[in-house]
Amino acid sequence: MHRPMTRRQLLSRLDTVRIEEAIRAAERITTGEIRVSVAGLFWGDPRRVAESAFARLGMSATRDRNAVLVLVAPWHRRTVIVGDIGIAARVGSGFWDETIAITAEAFKAGRYTEGITSAIDTIARALAAHFPNSQVSNPDELDNAIDVT
Repeated sequence: MHRPMTRRQLLSRLDTVRIEEAIRAAERITTGEIRVSVAGLFWGDPRRVAESAFARLGMSATRDRNAVLVLVAPWHRRTVIVGDIGIAARVGSGFWDETIAITAEAFKAGRYTEGITSAIDTIARALAAHFPNSQVSNPDELDNAIDVT
C-alpha cells in the first residue's frame, strides 16, 4: 500500500493553469461559482474541513447561493464536494457522490488534473442546467485560483 500524498506532492502533480481555466470555462456557461481547495494535513473529518473552507472562502455570499467547493484532502485520500443551498436543492446527494467517484477513478490512475477538471465539468453542466448564464450580468464572484490555505 502506498503512503498517503501530502498537499505539496499533489500540487506538484497538478496543472493548476489547466484547472483554473476549467473553472473559468465552467463559469462562462453558468452563474454558478466553483472553487477548488487542496487541504494540508489535518485530523478529523474531511467533510467538516470542507464545510469550514466553504465558509472561510465566503462561498455562501454568491447572488444565487449556487457556489460549489471541491476539496481534495490528499493525506486522507478523499474528495469532498460542498454545494450551497441554491444548487444543493436542485441536485440530489447522489450527484455529488457520482462526481466524487469520477474524481476518485482518475486519481487512482494518477491522473490528478483530469480528475479535478472532470469534476469541474460535471458540476458546470449541473449548474448550467439550473443556473444558465443569461449573458446580461455574470460577474465572477469568487476567485478561480486553487485555495491552499
